[in-house]
Amino acid sequence: MTYIAVTPGEAPAASQSAPALKVRSYWQSVGYRLRYDYMTLFFGSVVILILLSAIFAPLLAPMDPYESSLINRLKPIGYKDFIFGTDKLGRDILSRLLYGGRISLAMGIIPVLIATIVGGSLGVLAGFLGGRTNMAIMRTVDVFYAFPSILLAVAISGALGGGVFNGMASLTLVFIPPLCRVAETATSQVRNLDFVEAARATGAGTFSIIRVHILGNVLGPITIYASSLVSVSILLASGLSFLGLGVTPPEPDWGLMLNTLRGAIYINPMVCALPGVAILITSVCFNLVSDGLRSAMDVRM
Repeated sequence: MTYIAVTPGEAPAASQSAPALKVRSYWQSVGYRLRYDYMTLFFGSVVILILLSAIFAPLLAPMDPYESSLINRLKPIGYKDFIFGTDKLGRDILSRLLYGGRISLAMGIIPVLIATIVGGSLGVLAGFLGGRTNMAIMRTVDVFYAFPSILLAVAISGALGGGVFNGMASLTLVFIPPLCRVAETATSQVRNLDFVEAARATGAGTFSIIRVHILGNVLGPITIYASSLVSVSILLASGLSFLGLGVTPPEPDWGLMLNTLRGAIYINPMVCALPGVAILITSVCFNLVSDGLRSAMDVRM
């Protein structure tokens, strides 16, 4: 047996050289979980590829998406230079899918971003201030809950008229109430915790407490819920364009392409299904990425 001689008042060398325990912050822990969530990384890569294909559509599109040719109308997949065929006006489907992704993704992402800022701000104020402010904001929000989201979007878009910006405005108004509710609930759970009461005791102002102590604790739930609304927004935007309440011809849009191709479904069904496949893949990928973010940001999992 080997003994280690230690003089009085001297600590063992092993204890002196012990490494300090490294503690990760919350967002570092989220990044660590996402790094090893290969399913989320895969579908996130697909989302990035879809976004890049829409951004660089002018470079990737083989033809002009607005150029029509009655000679080449309703050609099948793989016909000559038309990789994905043509529509009833002879326009290249691949080019219109790439350009249509720009509008469809914009109408799916931008309304959610605006609604997150507006609805999140209103919800945080309602949850933190409480009282009459909470009553006024949340009772106004409850009015919008009386209508289904798709019906409300159709009604608002019908009142405003067709067009990309009116469609975005209608979707933004649809998403503000649920985001406001999520932010209000998360803020109400945090506002009476000890660190918030300590900040009040030191004389910190309302907006200082919200900025320093509240936002960091409610951004997680708001971000998770907002990411799940992107796929819903893409579906609603495509539905509005399909009904003629969103994008107007001849602009390429996935929902509008479904509307224009539905008359040829018995002639060339594979080509007619392509815009729907694009909507399906994009919505599913955004949904799965949202689930991965929820799992990574949930500290209990």
